[in-house]
Parts: sequence; structure tokens; C-alpha cells
Amino acid sequence: MARSSPLTPAVLHILLALSTEERHGYGIMKQVERESGGKVRMGPGTLYGSIGRMMDAGLIRESDKRPDPDMDDERRIYYAITAAGRRALQAELDRYRSVVAVATEKHLTPKASADGA
Repeated sequence: MARSSPLTPAVLHILLALSTEERHGYGIMKQVERESGGKVRMGPGTLYGSIGRMMDAGLIRESDKRPDPDMDDERRIYYAITAAGRRALQAELDRYRSVVAVATEKHLTPKASADGA
């Protein structure tokens, strides 16, 4: 996954979920669902397949931290975004901003699309 390559939707959502705190797999799935307003639901196959590829690419890593060992299941593996992951996320967000800027310049809005304009 080169930094200049667009990210898949799953990778983008995982990086967004990890951008503010380390999370375990189920926590990532629930955060993605919350942040997307329920529109994106990631199953275990998609999540853990993506996590494996992201770890291989150096975008995320396993964390050795535990939020509260007394309140947490020790079998849970937590993941953290890496510096490379932050750069990839930033590059993707910059791509999205560029697309939105073009759409704004062309006066393409949800209302204009709904009106057929």
C-alpha cells in the first residue's frame, strides 16, 4: 500500500477509527459503525483481513498498552496507527478535500443533484 495510492474504504475507516485512540478489533468495528451513522458495517473477515494487510504495510501496529487491565480481556489485541498510517490517512483526506473543492467550484450540491440541475 503505497502512500500515494488511494486507500480502500475499509482501510480508510480503520485508520479514522484508530486516529484518536488505540482500539481492539471489536472496538474498531463499533467505532466505524458509529462514525458512519450505521452506513458502514465491517464484518470480521473484512476487518481482520484489512488489519493484516495494514500491519504488513506498516500503517498500523499491535499495541502493548491496555486501557485498564482489570476491566479488559487480556486476550484482546489492541491496534495503534503508525506514523506511516497517519501520513496515508492525511494523503487520503487531502484527496477527498480536492474532490470536494472541484465539486463546490462546479456548484454540485446534494440539493442541485436532487433537483436534476
